[in-house]
Amino acid sequence: MSYGEAVPVARISGVGASSAPSAGPPQAVVTQYARHGVWVVAAHGSCDAQSIARLEEALTTAAWTQPKVVLDASGITFADSSLLNLLILTHRSVALRVAGAGPHLQRLLRITGLDAVLYVRGTVEEAAAC
Repeated sequence: MSYGEAVPVARISGVGASSAPSAGPPQAVVTQYARHGVWVVAAHGSCDAQSIARLEEALTTAAWTQPKVVLDASGITFADSSLLNLLILTHRSVALRVAGAGPHLQRLLRITGLDAVLYVRGTVEEAAAC
């Protein structure tokens, strides 16, 4: 395996395919892996007050253990101020990069001015390089 290749997913958490009733609101699915010398946390689904717990746990843990973290936001389908707050808090603790933000998240980052504070890039590779 070369330096730039992704290693197998280290952790996966989120909504499974189970048909059992959920004990709470659906959570965003979060995957984590090392790539290009950084720790990547990839979120999929909605990131709001009801569904952000797993992403918060993943980013908080990564901030404690990694020097640089990339949030792969390409799978985020909805975000609100809960995600923005989490990004600010994480940015205070670690060199946080955001990759692959869709139009909705890009707009939120632009309106709030966070696009000028955070390193926001189009791909995980670009985010890892800055």
